[in-house]
Amino acid sequence: MPNSESDGPKQPQTGATPRAAPSRRTPPAKVQEKPKAGLVSRILNFFGRGESVDPAKRRRRTVQALVTGFLGINFFMFLRFFFPRTLFEPKTVFRIGYPSDFGYGVDTKFQKQRIWVVRDAEGLFVVYARCTHLGCTPDWKPSENKFKCPCHGSGYDSEGINFEGPAPRPLDRAKVELDAEGQIVVDTSVLYEWPKGMRSEFRDQGAFLQL
Repeated sequence: MPNSESDGPKQPQTGATPRAAPSRRTPPAKVQEKPKAGLVSRILNFFGRGESVDPAKRRRRTVQALVTGFLGINFFMFLRFFFPRTLFEPKTVFRIGYPSDFGYGVDTKFQKQRIWVVRDAEGLFVVYARCTHLGCTPDWKPSENKFKCPCHGSGYDSEGINFEGPAPRPLDRAKVELDAEGQIVVDTSVLYEWPKGMRSEFRDQGAFLQL
């Protein structure tokens, strides 16, 4: 039997809303940001450079800047009065260990404190590493068994006694003593000397430790 429906093209249904074509949105225009003014530009703007500014206004700004700078410098100097500059010097009194820590000969592990620890058959003493010529710091030469000043060539033996160069006297010795725990305490603020032609202080109490 013939179909009741027509084979012709389908008609659109009544009442249906046709779909609208998607609209293309235009992106918003980018707003260019103004570059930030640098320090120089700000200073020039403050003084009115680059633009027409009343001369009286420019002079007023200049005076304000000078007064502000003057007051700022004086305020800084006022604060520095309460925070004086101090120099931090190394300690002059310090421990170096027990007598058993040192063998015979010259020990150089305390050169940062500018001392050498020397032990011999009689005891222990501390040589202060300052040349008696002009105050340079000598070096210990183990291969030559002597202290040698690099400035003007003064030489000292293992006990600090001068024997060559312009040094007028032996190296000084720092005060040494034992504390309550039996450790060696060195005091470089107290030095023992042997001036040329005068009595030696190297046998005074404090100049050496008898072990």
